[in-house]
Amino acid sequence: MTRTRVKICGITRPEDGLAAARLGADAIGLVFYPGSSRAVDVPTARRIIAVLPPFVTVVGLFVDAEPATVRAILQQAPLGMLQFHGQEDPDYCNSFGLPYIKAVPMGAGVAVGDYDSRFAAAAGLLLDSHGGATPVGGSGQRFDWTMIADTMTKPSILAGGLNPYNVAEAIRQVRPWAVDVSSGVESARGIKDIVLLRAFMQAVEEGDSRAR
Repeated sequence: MTRTRVKICGITRPEDGLAAARLGADAIGLVFYPGSSRAVDVPTARRIIAVLPPFVTVVGLFVDAEPATVRAILQQAPLGMLQFHGQEDPDYCNSFGLPYIKAVPMGAGVAVGDYDSRFAAAAGLLLDSHGGATPVGGSGQRFDWTMIADTMTKPSILAGGLNPYNVAEAIRQVRPWAVDVSSGVESARGIKDIVLLRAFMQAVEEGDSRAR
């Protein structure tokens, strides 16, 4: 069985990005949504990116951003992938010349199959708990995993309320391509905890062994 990939999102400090990478994270997420308490500016993003070792993908998260805003950030920060977490349409997502993942607001009760077909060019779909009364990103709330369609053709990235105590079971039940965590490995908002990061990575390995 292919191992489950891991993205640590909401990185705000270089030392947290480096710790995540050293513990085996495949990707880190930088939030460029001003409405988030984990948002970073371009100078901070550049400092985080500068300390990362090779083969760690830097994902930039945007929510209904003006195209000019996204392009300006891309000119200054070497992102490897984009993540769109708002009402963006496929043409918008395809317009920046980088691979992207599209967040699916599972809290709104949407049909995952609709996103799977509409966003045909997406590298994957991130299934998160936002939508309805749940805010975008980092809420610590999970959704009902049985809502995920077995007919998805895109790689699935499971997010929303994951932590070291439930991610192994999530992997066993859902068998996602990757998992994405933010608040579940924090000691304070935007501050990652090395003990929780390590425990999360170990729990992912445990989940993989259970799912074989």
